[in-house]
Amino acid sequence: ELGGILGMRAPIRRIEGFDISNTGGEESVGSLVVFVDGRPRRSDDRKFKVKTVEGPNDVAGPIEVIARRYRRSLAERTSLPDLVFVDGGKPQLGAAIKTLHEMGLVGIPVVGLAKKQEIIFREGDKDGLRLERSSDALKLLQRIRDEAHRFAITFHRARREKRSLARSITSKN
Repeated sequence: ELGGILGMRAPIRRIEGFDISNTGGEESVGSLVVFVDGRPRRSDDRKFKVKTVEGPNDVAGPIEVIARRYRRSLAERTSLPDLVFVDGGKPQLGAAIKTLHEMGLVGIPVVGLAKKQEIIFREGDKDGLRLERSSDALKLLQRIRDEAHRFAITFHRARREKRSLARSITSKN
């Protein structure tokens, strides 16, 4: 269903979804979750420490994480996804597309899902796409978004707790 809605010729088998989590720009992290044939493939999920972005930046964070993911994939000659998903609307989508194009990866479709209105954004579609709330395609994208978000937040909390513990130990000494 999702492939048809997006106008793709081949079925979508592998979807890679990205999200960023931070608190006021501190301990910024990214997540990559992988779904194959509509099911999570947790063994392929990855966590990223955002290294080059200062402060809260919902556009630069995904750029770094996506670039690192696909640079490695190109270097190791691993398979690429049929669809890249970014948590967010037009700004995040535009950043992801630009990053992939700069790497020469122009054939991979990218979609973003804006929260609240649940609008699907894709390249060349300025108004976005609204699906029925009961749509299986929308539910799949929501599940990917929610899983990427959960994975990023869990990693972010662990990093924050580790930093807080280190500060606590340092201040006691």
